[in-house]
Amino acid sequence: MRAGCHVSTRGGYAQAAKAAASIGAESFQYFPKNPRSLVVKPFDERDAKRCASFCEERGIVSIAHSPYPTNIAAEDPEHRARTVVSLLNDLDIAEACGSLGVVVHFGVYKGPNPLEGYQNAVITLSAVTSQWNGKAKLLIENQAGEHTFMGTTMEELAQIRQLSKDPHKIGFCIDTCHLFASGVWDGGPDAVWLKRAGELHVLEHVAAIHLNDSVYPTGAKRDRHAAIGKGFIGERGFKWLLRHPELAEIPFVLETPAGEDGTHRGELELIRTWDGENKRD
Repeated sequence: MRAGCHVSTRGGYAQAAKAAASIGAESFQYFPKNPRSLVVKPFDERDAKRCASFCEERGIVSIAHSPYPTNIAAEDPEHRARTVVSLLNDLDIAEACGSLGVVVHFGVYKGPNPLEGYQNAVITLSAVTSQWNGKAKLLIENQAGEHTFMGTTMEELAQIRQLSKDPHKIGFCIDTCHLFASGVWDGGPDAVWLKRAGELHVLEHVAAIHLNDSVYPTGAKRDRHAAIGKGFIGERGFKWLLRHPELAEIPFVLETPAGEDGTHRGELELIRTWDGENKRD
């Protein structure tokens, strides 16, 4: 298990990698640019390469997360066009940093025709993949159902990848809080969603897992992350997930509130303890 957390890039990409390593993280996530803007960022390639070298030397893996305004399913074609340009910029940065890919939410559509939302998402993804030739992938993240009906099921994840151009440039990031909030997972072991992910060939393309507990009960459609062990998902479900052999090589990245020391060190120690207990059982 490669456990890690989201870290700040305030001091640069290489510093973000060092911050992750300083608390014992074996993986980390970062925003490649301002998380509140789609404005393209000219970035320091030397800093990005230092990040990549540092991670390669220490066996650390990383993923980038697209800015909050990113919306591949938006009704507004101009917003989608800006999203395409922004995602290509994110991919450039992720590639330079040696990251696995860029996490992008399934998309929010509020128009009158639901099918148009899915069409928009496929068109936007295809516009990105047709212009991208690097190793970093777009990692589509499942949604909680809070702002949209879209993107909560394994079936939807499989379809959007299959229908997009150059699907080999697309992978997935599964968020545990989103699974729980949407009602797709009740927090129990041997969950149906993982079986369906295998059957639909989603599992083989999962590059990362956002490991988050939930402030609200399953099915509440409220995307509020709680610290591991402090929410409604429960210890049994997390232990099952952490020990699952098909997820052994996938990085688990925390997006939860930091601990009293301002880091995720305590949570990382907790989930490693749970993982170790499962291996001894």
